[in-house]
Amino acid sequence: MRIAQPPDTANRRANLWSVAMDSRREKGRLGEHLARELLRENGLKILESNVRCPLGEIDVVARDGSTLVFVEVRSRSGRRFGLPQESVNRRKQRRMTQLAQWYLKGHPSPGLCVRFDVVAVSWEQEPPRLTWIPNAFEACE
Repeated sequence: MRIAQPPDTANRRANLWSVAMDSRREKGRLGEHLARELLRENGLKILESNVRCPLGEIDVVARDGSTLVFVEVRSRSGRRFGLPQESVNRRKQRRMTQLAQWYLKGHPSPGLCVRFDVVAVSWEQEPPRLTWIPNAFEACE
């Protein structure tokens, strides 16, 4: 007869972290899906999602009439670290500005204005609460 040994603590923690990360990724994907639906319902045309480049990732690129909109989607499960929209700090705004500049170099859009929006997804209750903040910040250096 063989007695099963419990996994060592480090492996157990790694497994729990993996499950938590999967859950976070799932919520992140679902949050981005819900954000795109919210934007569509409000008349925006989704052009691209999860645009990757050497500088990072643009969550959503949309069109609102003659305005090209770069959207950052932020999710939070609780308020321990503040509201989701509060995590779009000055550093993140600079990064989004750089990402938008990179995108525009590859997708020239003469005559279009540019706007930065934030969609905050709060998972404190079911269904999650979405807050859309159009023109959340100005482009910055």
